[in-house]
Amino acid sequence: MHDIAGLSPPELFKCLADDTRIRIVLLVARELELCVCELTEALDAAQPKISRHLAQLRACGLLEDSRQGQWVYYRIHPYLPDWARQIIAITGQANQQWLLETSGRLECMGDRPMRATNCGAMS
Repeated sequence: MHDIAGLSPPELFKCLADDTRIRIVLLVARELELCVCELTEALDAAQPKISRHLAQLRACGLLEDSRQGQWVYYRIHPYLPDWARQIIAITGQANQQWLLETSGRLECMGDRPMRATNCGAMS
């Protein structure tokens, strides 16, 4: 497990230096919590690819996961340093247009209960 209190700028930027990973982090930060199926839909990517990137984001300490029934949900790690949270927040706010298509696919899934139904169908 990574010591997120000791997260350095190079580690943070290396972890975010991939289009899929930065989109995952920005979406999770905006939505507060997302499951794998929501991310696969939003990013229009295969589940194994999303899961691999989620594992990398957990390994570097950016995301935390929790199991709720058969689904695993991801959120920004609660002990992520404030400076790293600020970078993520500013990046998300300044790049809403860049995330427009991704966000649109997520929003088309409907509200959370509908998403849970969709998640079950994808398992």
